[in-house]
Amino acid sequence: MSSSLSSSGSVPRLVIAAPSSGSGKTTVATGLMAAFAARGLAVSPHKVGPDYIDPGYHSLATGRVGRNLDAYLCGPELVGPLFLHGARGCDLAVVEGVMGMFDGAAGEGELASTAHVAKLLRAPVVLVVDASSQSRSVAALVHGFASWDPEVRVGGVILNKVASDRHEALLREALESAGVPVLGVLRRVAQVDLPSRHLGLVPVGERRAAAVEAVAAMATQVEAGCDLAALMGLARSAGALSCAAWDAGEVLVSSPPPPLPVPSLGAVPPAPPFRAERARPQTPDGLEMPPVVALAGGAAFTFSYAEQAELLRAAGAEVVVFDPLRDEQLPDGTRGLVVGGGFPEVYGGELSANETLRKSVAALAESGAPVAAECAGLLYLCRELDGLPMCGVLDADARMSERLTLGYRDAVAVSDSALAVAGTRMRGHEFHRTVVEPGAGAEPAWGVLAPVRRVEGFVQRGVHASYLHTHWASEPGVARRFVERCRTS
Repeated sequence: MSSSLSSSGSVPRLVIAAPSSGSGKTTVATGLMAAFAARGLAVSPHKVGPDYIDPGYHSLATGRVGRNLDAYLCGPELVGPLFLHGARGCDLAVVEGVMGMFDGAAGEGELASTAHVAKLLRAPVVLVVDASSQSRSVAALVHGFASWDPEVRVGGVILNKVASDRHEALLREALESAGVPVLGVLRRVAQVDLPSRHLGLVPVGERRAAAVEAVAAMATQVEAGCDLAALMGLARSAGALSCAAWDAGEVLVSSPPPPLPVPSLGAVPPAPPFRAERARPQTPDGLEMPPVVALAGGAAFTFSYAEQAELLRAAGAEVVVFDPLRDEQLPDGTRGLVVGGGFPEVYGGELSANETLRKSVAALAESGAPVAAECAGLLYLCRELDGLPMCGVLDADARMSERLTLGYRDAVAVSDSALAVAGTRMRGHEFHRTVVEPGAGAEPAWGVLAPVRRVEGFVQRGVHASYLHTHWASEPGVARRFVERCRTS
């Protein structure tokens, strides 16, 4: 299928939903992606909600970047454009849902639910049902989900964890009265089970060989148990989208320019001699080179949205990925640093042992260069994590906690920073089992407006560190301001 067809909003697509978490959405969605990709189709992988881990498995299944569709973080108006951006040039798009089909942002009705995104995409839904403990009751369950919201079109059901041929026959007989076709039946297969820990599935980056085997097993199971031709036919019934595909360069043109100079709000500026020595890099013919933005990656820092790096590049930066577990220095010429989410608590010993890099990060922050850190990045910038020395950029300590902090947040920038001017509104997401003490610096990063009013995070010199995961597509000016700070710091 040509890119022009994708950009017109006609790319075939399916949304994979379920009555609840744990029903098998990831197995089915990832298996479908891999099975169709194995047939030579270009498959665009998507995930409803803020989750970073499932898209890693999607990427492994398709060979394309897994992308999130979050109507809370980005707003409903960006779901279609971001979808078309990811699906440009593809033959099929598979969208894995989140939680139960009608579960969305707490207290916000359908907002950010799988059903909401399916409606925004005008996409048919395939309902994955865990049939392990039911037979005739499955018809009532499917009927309820198919009829609850007439704007959501449930085009078929895939029965998961079916015990036997007899069990399958009972389920099919019951579903004949529901009016929803059975498009697949999956039996229990132990090797498809994916290992989990305190924040969900173990990311692909930490178990690549095992993850490759798991994705292959999912593809085999789905191909054997599902009617791929019928599923493709259902995908082709999706309605056309009238919006244009999102484009990082275009949205930056329309975003407001960052106010300059960026206020320091009382932070201690770098020493003048040091600033004077920091000339802007130039090419041999005298042109200014793009500032290098180092982006933390590797097994410890696997959480980032693809659009963040795309926006940074569109704003004029050269984005270079480095691995804090292996690299002893920041990339040559680094003028800015982005450290996203991940699991530094799992790799604390190795991160701490890389003292040379920790000192390099601290020196960059001390120079006033912009540093954006979210969640795991926040922990990495602390003095200590569970008693292990970290970068020492922030006057704070971090530790693991038994309590899970999880949920969407409505926030406003409290302090001017390398990312935003005070008063900028953004929505974020928290997902961690750690505590940072104190939770906010003298100049906090965010004022959280809901669900509980509080301040959190740190702004000092060029550093913006916070627990909040944000999606920069919702506020492209953040990338533009960050890159401009890289040029001027």
